[in-house]
Amino acid sequence: MTDIRPFRIAAGDDELDDLRRRLAATRWPDPETVDDWSQGIPLAYLRDLCAYWADGYDWRAREARLNEFPQFITPIGVDGCEPVDIHLLHVRSPHDEAMPLVLTHGWPGSIAEFQDVIGPLTDPTAHGGDAADAFHVVCPSLPGYGFSGRPTEPGWGVARIAAAWSELMTRLGYDRFAAQGGDWGSMVTTMIGSRNPEHCLGIHLNMPVVLPSSVDDLTGAEQRAMESYDRHRRWGTGYSKQQSTRPETLGVGLADSPAGQCAWIVEKFHEWTDNDGSPEDAVDRDHLLDNVMLYWLPNTGASSARLYWESFRSPTLEVPQVPVGCSIFPHEIFRPSRRWAEAHFGDRLVRFNELDRGGHFAAFEVPELFVDEVRATFRLLR
Repeated sequence: MTDIRPFRIAAGDDELDDLRRRLAATRWPDPETVDDWSQGIPLAYLRDLCAYWADGYDWRAREARLNEFPQFITPIGVDGCEPVDIHLLHVRSPHDEAMPLVLTHGWPGSIAEFQDVIGPLTDPTAHGGDAADAFHVVCPSLPGYGFSGRPTEPGWGVARIAAAWSELMTRLGYDRFAAQGGDWGSMVTTMIGSRNPEHCLGIHLNMPVVLPSSVDDLTGAEQRAMESYDRHRRWGTGYSKQQSTRPETLGVGLADSPAGQCAWIVEKFHEWTDNDGSPEDAVDRDHLLDNVMLYWLPNTGASSARLYWESFRSPTLEVPQVPVGCSIFPHEIFRPSRRWAEAHFGDRLVRFNELDRGGHFAAFEVPELFVDEVRATFRLLR
């Protein structure tokens, strides 16, 4: 019998005491010389958030909430590699005809992103929905992230993770399943759809990786998307350059300083969410810190960054061989147009929708819209 072990998040009191001690002992830098976020996370904001983390944030309550979801650990090895323990949420629907669905997060996200969408996805009738839209939800932590194991050998890039997720779904008893993802999860999900069409029913992406099919005769929306991505490329990609070239060097600081780990993550929640000046306009501070804790407690600053080192050198734009649905949120890093998506996915594109709210962390920011988008896509495939 394949080893699938029950798991519960259980931080030790000593770990929480150490966190508070480190936060209290933080040596802070000088403040920025501007009155915005253009030099990075503002010092006053970070100090206030870390003070709340130390003295106001109730991890035990947040831990209990996450532990309401059934969790497991199972070792998975593919392509002849050493197995890595994969941590996952596995929440079965009370509706027998539910569709199996694997949800994949990215960086700097975690399974915490999905805590407000799992209930509506698995039990739609309890949330004003229709039983015909029910899913059995599997939500794994990427290797090197959260409470999954940390690979001890190279090779755990997007392709291997996609193969591991296919193995995971088979192991859980799902011969046919759907897949959803954003950020790295979008690339993993896309590869599942390209390499495992015999088992994958279809995919939904909230950050489709699609190149412009043409830069001639751009529409207004396409021009704005190109300009937005150009700003991101010039001013917002330092994190990926560091993580894709020297993740271990970065990891020393992230492992030692909770304030540093918090700043490294939360700055992206400001940059990539649909907010009015503060990341907390989009994701409240308890949810922000839930996500940070899933990097701090298991000490995954370096191991999570290695996914960039593994995958940036050999990017892939494989085309899925299964039906594809795309949801484009207005504050996403890159927002492909329908014609670009149609040129890339061809007749496999079964749904394309542009929304008026939300950003990169859609399940966190606008959970009700995220659920609607997932339901609408896979309703076409049932």
